[in-house]
Amino acid sequence: MSGSLLGRAVSCCAVGLLAAQAFAAESGQLDRTILPIQEPARPLYKEIDARKVAVPPRFEVKAPEGAPNVVIVLIDDMGFGVPTAFGGPVSMPTMEALAQQGLRYNNFHTTALCSPTRAALKSGRNHHTVNMAFITEMATGLPGATGQIPNATAPLAETLRLNGYATAAFGKWHETAAWEASVAGPFDRWPTRQGFDKFYGFIGGETNQWAPYLYDGVAPVELPHDPDYHFMSDMTDKAVAWIKFQKALTPQKPSFIYFAPGATHAPHHVPKEWIARWQGKFDQGWDQMREETLARQIKMGIVPAGTKLAPKPPAIRDWNTLSADEKRLFTRQAEVFAAYAEYTDHEIGRMLKAFEAVGQASNTMVVYIAGDNGTSGEGGANGMFNEYTYFNGVPETVAQMLTKIDQWGGPETYPHMASGWAVGFDSPFGWMKQVPSDFGGTRNGMVMYWPKGIKAKSEVRTQFSHVIDVAPTILQAIGLPEPKVVNGTPQIPMEGTSLVYTFDDPKAKERHTTQYFEIAGNRGIYHDGWFARTIHRAPWEAKPRRTLEDNSAWQLYDTRSDFSLADDLASKNPQKLAELQAVFLHEAEQHHVLPMDDRVFERLDGATVGRPDLMAGRNSMTLAEGMTGMMEGVFINVKNRSKTITAELDVPQGVANGTIIAQGGRFGGWSLYVKDGVPAYGYNFLGLQQSSIVASKPLAPGKSTLKFDFAYDGGGPGKGGLGTLFVNGEKVGEGRIEHTQAGIFSADETADIGIDLGTPVVEAVGSEARSRFSGHIPQVTIEVRK
Repeated sequence: MSGSLLGRAVSCCAVGLLAAQAFAAESGQLDRTILPIQEPARPLYKEIDARKVAVPPRFEVKAPEGAPNVVIVLIDDMGFGVPTAFGGPVSMPTMEALAQQGLRYNNFHTTALCSPTRAALKSGRNHHTVNMAFITEMATGLPGATGQIPNATAPLAETLRLNGYATAAFGKWHETAAWEASVAGPFDRWPTRQGFDKFYGFIGGETNQWAPYLYDGVAPVELPHDPDYHFMSDMTDKAVAWIKFQKALTPQKPSFIYFAPGATHAPHHVPKEWIARWQGKFDQGWDQMREETLARQIKMGIVPAGTKLAPKPPAIRDWNTLSADEKRLFTRQAEVFAAYAEYTDHEIGRMLKAFEAVGQASNTMVVYIAGDNGTSGEGGANGMFNEYTYFNGVPETVAQMLTKIDQWGGPETYPHMASGWAVGFDSPFGWMKQVPSDFGGTRNGMVMYWPKGIKAKSEVRTQFSHVIDVAPTILQAIGLPEPKVVNGTPQIPMEGTSLVYTFDDPKAKERHTTQYFEIAGNRGIYHDGWFARTIHRAPWEAKPRRTLEDNSAWQLYDTRSDFSLADDLASKNPQKLAELQAVFLHEAEQHHVLPMDDRVFERLDGATVGRPDLMAGRNSMTLAEGMTGMMEGVFINVKNRSKTITAELDVPQGVANGTIIAQGGRFGGWSLYVKDGVPAYGYNFLGLQQSSIVASKPLAPGKSTLKFDFAYDGGGPGKGGLGTLFVNGEKVGEGRIEHTQAGIFSADETADIGIDLGTPVVEAVGSEARSRFSGHIPQVTIEVRK
C-alpha cells in the first residue's frame, strides 16, 4: 500500500473509531479504546430559570471499580546475580519481602541497555518500534534509532492517566531526545507530556548523586545547601510526599508510580555508613563469588539443579592472578557497589511504606525489576574513579585510583568498578550490560506483588517474559483495554504478552515464544526454548569483531536444559541455528532493526549519523546572564577545535568574583571566571589535571570586554593548545593547555552563564550560589573554528 493510501486508511480508521465512541457515550457506556474518552453531547434547554432544571449527571472519567495502585520500580545497571531474592550476595530486604509475599520471575528479560529498556517497558513495544535502538545521546537518523518516541506508541502512563489514574515519575528518565532537552523544547517527550502529572528527577542517563541537575516537571530544581544531601533519599522524600498528598485529597483515585533510581548506574555514590557495612565481604574475589552465588541460586530453586557457570570472557582475568594492590582496589569497588544497591532497596521500601500509611498497601500492585540490563562492564579492566575517562578514551592506572580509595563513593569521586565484577554480579551468566546476545545482559530478576490480585506466595515463575510484557500485564490486571487511538493518533498494537496467565498457574504454557534482541550489532533470538546469538563487540572493545554481514560466529543454546547458556550446540545442530537466524532476520525486518548499526563512539557526532543538532551549521552562540542548565547536546561543541569566548561585563565596585561561563564540573570541564578581581581561564582535564591561565592584573570597575582565545594544536582529537586572555583588547595572560577532552564533558553537568551549577570546574571558585558572578554579564559569545 502506498504512503498516501496508508495515510487515508489510518485516517478513516480513526474517524470510524471516534464515531463508534460517540455512539457508546450516548448509550451511557465508556469506550476506553479511544483516548481521551469523548464527553457526551451537552443538552440544550428552552427553560429560562436554572432553578427549574435538574442538574445533569457530571461526566467524569474514573478508573474501573477496585483498580489497584500500580508501582513500577526499575533499578539501573543491576544484574541477575546481585539481589538476595535471586541468590545474589547483596541484601535487599524490600525486594526479598515482596518476593516472599508474591512471585519471582526468573526468566524475565530486558533489552541490555538503558534507554531502550525504559522506552520498551513504558510502551509495551519493542525498543526499535519506539525508535530507541540505543541511548538517546547516540540516536541516528534511521527509523528505529531516532531517539524520538512516536505518537503512535503512547506510553502506559498516558493510558492510565486518561483512564482516571493519578500518575507520577521519580528518578531517571533517559527517554528525551538529546536535542530536545533544553528550555527550547519541544517538551512532547518530557515526562509530563508522556503521561505523568508529576515528575521529579533527571532527564539524562546518569547523574551525580551528591549534586544532581534535576527537574520538577520542566522547571530546574535549586539544590538545598545540605552537606548530607543525596538524590536517592531526596527522590524518595518527594515520592512519599506526593503519594500521601494525592491520597489525602483523592483517596478513591488510584495512582501509578514509576520509581526509577539512578542507582546502581555509575557513579556509584553512597553514604559512608552504608559502605562500612560491606567491608571485607568481597575479599574472595569475583570467581569464588560466582560459585557461591550459583550454589545459592540452585538451593533456592532460582536456577535448575545442574546449571553450570557460563564461561566468562577471556578478557576477564582470574582473581588469583591479580596483584595485592589490584585486589585491594577492586574489593573496595565491590563494597561500594553493594552498599549502593542495599541503600537503594532501603529507600524503595521507604517509598512503598507510604501506601501502608494511607491504608492502601493490599491493593497496590508492585512490579520490582532489579535492573534495566545486566551489571555494567563499562568500568573496564580496572574500574575508574571518574567514569568520564572511559567516554574520553583515557585509561586510569591502579596506582592513580588507589590514591582515591578512601574517598571511593563520596563526592570527590565519580566511580565505576572493574568489569570482572560485572560478570560476577551477572551470575550464572557470562556477559553483561550492552550484550543482548547473552542473558547476562538481558536476564533480570523481577518480582510481582499484589496481595489483592495474586494469591500465590513465594513462588517462582519460569515462563519466558520480556520487559514489553509489563504494560499489557498491568492493563489486564486493572481491567482496561489496550487503546486503539490516543490523542488522535491510531496506535501501533502493543507487542508484549500479558503475564496475568502466570499469576495462579506456575505450569501455564508459555505464551511469549519469540523475542529478538539487538544493540549495536550484538544480537540474538529466542524462539520456542532455543536461543541463537552472536557476540559482535564487548563493552570494552573499541571496534566490532567482524562485519555485520559475517555470520560465522553464531552460537546456539537449548535454554530448556541450559539455563546459563554454557553449552554451545551450533556445531551439533546447524539446521536449528540456520532456522533461528532466519527467524531473527524476519523479526528484525518487522521491527525496524534493519539496517543494524554497530557504531558506538562515532555516534557522539550527530552530523556523522544524521542526528538533529541545535547547533548544526553554526559556529557561534551568543548568551547572557541567567542562561543556565544547558546540557552538552544543546550547547555549541567546543571540543577538538579552536574557540574564542568574548564576554561583555559590568564589573562591580570593590573586588569582583565568580563564574562568567562554565561547562562541566569537578570531573571534567572548563571555566572563564574572576577570582579576587583577577580574570582567569581554567581547564579541568577529567579531574586528573588542572590548567589555569591567569591575567596579570585585576579588572577595573565598570564595563569591560573579557576575551579568551584558544588555538587548538590539531593533529587529532584530545590535543592541547595555546590559551590567551585579553581585557579590552589588551593581552593580559597566556599559557599552554596540554590535554583536552575529546568525547564528552558530562552527562548531567551543564553549561551556565554567571554561575557554575552542580560541581565546580574550579574548586577555588566553587559552584552553585558561591560561584555566582558579583557583577553583571549582558552578553557572552562563543565562537568555534576548525
